Amino acid sequence: MKIKWLGHACFLLTSENGTRVVTDPYDNTVGYRMEKIEAEIVSTSHDHFDPNYVDMIDGNAKHVKGEGKINIDGIEITGVASFHDECKGAKRGKNDIFKFRIDGIDVCHLGDLGHILNDKQLREIGNVDVLMIPVGGVYTIDYKGAIEVMNLIHPSITIPMHYKTPALTFEVDGVEKFLSATGGQHIGKQEIKLTKDEIGNWPKVIALDYQ
Repeated sequence: MKIKWLGHACFLLTSENGTRVVTDPYDNTVGYRMEKIEAEIVSTSHDHFDPNYVDMIDGNAKHVKGEGKINIDGIEITGVASFHDECKGAKRGKNDIFKFRIDGIDVCHLGDLGHILNDKQLREIGNVDVLMIPVGGVYTIDYKGAIEVMNLIHPSITIPMHYKTPALTFEVDGVEKFLSATGGQHIGKQEIKLTKDEIGNWPKVIALDYQ
């Protein structure tokens, strides 16, 4: 499978047979330059403007939101309920975590998670090979919270997201504190290709670039 970072919390996941999943699409007010993209599946973690611009998707993509399990075009999807803040949603509402099983690889996208996961949520998420986790703080967990959540989930690869870059229009923290604390690294790529057998050959924490 391929994983391509489109900026912020938006990724394009492409299976070996060409099925495409877009996570948390955003509009142009976020700051990243985004054009329409084709996909078969689009997931949105919550209804704020920055992860919910499904009009970015060309075609008749199936929109996945909320908790529960579903299989679309051979991709198993698990939605797990969580919150956008540490006050059970009192500040910023709910947040849905999604795990996608693609080509035998379990990819978990935490959306705009705002708190440390509890035991029930961890059980519902289950095994994770690749974790996409917010690290910028302010509106989500910060880098310290991200490290705690990462250590609870135990993924093989962690990809940070939702952090400050020159393109982003609002203020959150950058990625460097998270990378420094975890020994992570920028790998100078926007897209990576993974197979189940080769996951262990990758660094534990990698930051992708955007165009």
